[in-house]
Amino acid sequence: MSKKIIYFPVLFLLLSLLICNDASAQRRKKVKPDTTKISVYDIDTLTHTIPRNRQIFHDRIDKEQKRADVSDGAVDGEIYFSEDTAYSAVLTRAILTDVDHMQIMIENLPSMGRDAVTDNQTRIRYLTAVWEMLRKYNQNTKIDPFYYKKLVANMRSVIIADNESKLPEFAYANVNMLTLENCQQFYDQHPEIRAYLYIQLGKQDPRVMIKHLSEFANDTFATYIISDAAKLLPNEVFNYASSTDYPLRNAVRRSNDSLVRTIVQIADKSRSPLKAMPFLNDIYTGKKTIAEIDKITEDPDLFFLNLVRLKVENNTLASDTYSDELAYRSLKYVREMDDLHEFPDPVRFKCIEKFDPVALYYIMVYGQDEIYTSSFLGTYKRMQERMKPVTGDRFLDTVHRDHFRTFLRMCAGYNTLSDFLGTMEEDKRTALMSDFIAGLQNGNDDDLEDAVDVADAYGSIKDSSLAVFLKLQVKKNFEMSFKQKRKKGLYIYSLLSLLFDNENIGNTDTTALNESKKLGLPPINEVSYKSLLGDTNVVFEQFFFFGDEDGKNSYSSFLGNFKDGKWKIVTDKYWSTITSTTGKPVVIFANLPIPEPDDEEAQDKLCKYLAEHDIHPTIMVHRGHSYHLPLTMDRLNKQVKVVILGSCGGYHNLSVVLDHSPDAHIISSKQTGTMAVNEPIIKIINEDLVNGNDINWIKTWRTLEDYFAKKPDVHEKFSDYVPPYKNLGAIFIKAYRRMQNSSETSM
Repeated sequence: MSKKIIYFPVLFLLLSLLICNDASAQRRKKVKPDTTKISVYDIDTLTHTIPRNRQIFHDRIDKEQKRADVSDGAVDGEIYFSEDTAYSAVLTRAILTDVDHMQIMIENLPSMGRDAVTDNQTRIRYLTAVWEMLRKYNQNTKIDPFYYKKLVANMRSVIIADNESKLPEFAYANVNMLTLENCQQFYDQHPEIRAYLYIQLGKQDPRVMIKHLSEFANDTFATYIISDAAKLLPNEVFNYASSTDYPLRNAVRRSNDSLVRTIVQIADKSRSPLKAMPFLNDIYTGKKTIAEIDKITEDPDLFFLNLVRLKVENNTLASDTYSDELAYRSLKYVREMDDLHEFPDPVRFKCIEKFDPVALYYIMVYGQDEIYTSSFLGTYKRMQERMKPVTGDRFLDTVHRDHFRTFLRMCAGYNTLSDFLGTMEEDKRTALMSDFIAGLQNGNDDDLEDAVDVADAYGSIKDSSLAVFLKLQVKKNFEMSFKQKRKKGLYIYSLLSLLFDNENIGNTDTTALNESKKLGLPPINEVSYKSLLGDTNVVFEQFFFFGDEDGKNSYSSFLGNFKDGKWKIVTDKYWSTITSTTGKPVVIFANLPIPEPDDEEAQDKLCKYLAEHDIHPTIMVHRGHSYHLPLTMDRLNKQVKVVILGSCGGYHNLSVVLDHSPDAHIISSKQTGTMAVNEPIIKIINEDLVNGNDINWIKTWRTLEDYFAKKPDVHEKFSDYVPPYKNLGAIFIKAYRRMQNSSETSM
């Protein structure tokens, strides 16, 4: 194999050779012409006229197909999903072409000796199953094209198996969520299949199945699934134990499993059961009583330090629960330091002065999305002072290397990486940075957080010798993935190599276009005006405001940008509509920051209005604290092309945005967003749109840089904003998914 790294265009050929070895060998053999008669399941024309009493069921399917087709604004026989044509092609074939063929197959199926009435009812059941599948598809706001490709194929197999009286055998051989979903129309005839699928899937993946408890809460096998889930998702079991929904509550409470019984005791006996749940292992093993845990959770600092203790002890039971709580508690300290950023250090950092270096470490890594530069540096300084004489590698071993890539990425971004590495011997430093690159192929295919941390960190590394070392490690791991035939590793390390070799990605339109082509992506440096119009002649934007004090101030400041005579503002009970009065039509919808919790109602009312009037905003802007961000992201859809988070843009947020809006160009801040930066960004974008111009991010950012250079008080905050063409995390996720999808499409 050549020692030169293999890039994107060559990678698919490599993967084809790796994955399709047997098929290639088969093709090299001389094969006689296939004279086999076409199976009845593959005939693509009807062998007889559809009876009138069944035509209505075909019409229902056709209606749902039309709904899917028109979702992109046109009935044209194609379902547009994103600029990545692989997605759209897969979805079009599955929902339109394959379902059409399934309808023909259902009518052509042999009756298998059934009498006319039974045969008619059987075919109606098949058609109803297909209709239900499409109906659920049209109700789903988060479509995964490749899931539906598999679901439709599985439905075809289910129907064939049932028609041949082999459905139980098929179900037992294909235990997965696809079979579970597609067999629902057949459970009356085969109750044994239902029980078998739930029990086996409960053993395979209790994390998923516990979320389906409402479907089997009254079945005797529910207790087995609950017991398995309690080890992995105890909080989910706790929620059911505390539920007012009797079947769910009773399903948990009738369990005799000792761990489940402990969860029920916490729900019933603790004064603060939600705070006590992270300490499930302490209570379950008898290390502490519920009363002792209640005493700990009453003191915020003691509560936090005991969560840190659980991390250091590395207990697996309830690890997600105590990690989530630790993340939440860490952010409280970060926000307190951020809020006091204008105060002297003794005041600002008083809240963390009593903490040891491990506690400070977790405050930084879990506060990554919101921590100010000065807050990080102040916390890091205290961690370093309290670490001594322990070296950085030994310290990271103390926390079991937990989130160490995130920490090193933050150090690189805040210029403390050399300082941290300087605490170690050279061989330990080399080993740590080797580990930083290694192992990214581990975990699920969609687990990319560590890889994104590596990509982001490299962009901040100023030590040229370290940069060269990391490039060599990427190459080494790529070659290892090739030898081991690890697709995920090939994807990740080829992309990292491409990004590492092009450190100035997106600095000019030419380099941006070149890198887009190498990554297999649409242009990363611009969004066309036409794409923002959707299927109308208007650019629609939607802004999300919240009812806290910050939201009210942001909203008031926001409206002030549209009082120059070039915009018309109309305000009703729940939202304002802002319309351009000159140039090209731009319409902005912004919900009112009604006091919490009614702000969510205002957003709901606005979203309902937009849906009823078939208005699909292509630009969506979040104007609120990061803890409001999940509410905004839930509103995203595949039509959205520009997302301005106006607050933190960490990996999980980027991933969720791209789940909902795969074409989105994302603007985010490394810190908490500020209206002093958000509004100039929005203003310059709207100026382009009113003039009918494409949005060129490189040009836009240069203009903004010139503007903020004259405003030193906010220039530092602007520098923490990441434009789409520099957002390596988002670019990496898009390119990885593009590789993954193209590989699946070609198989």
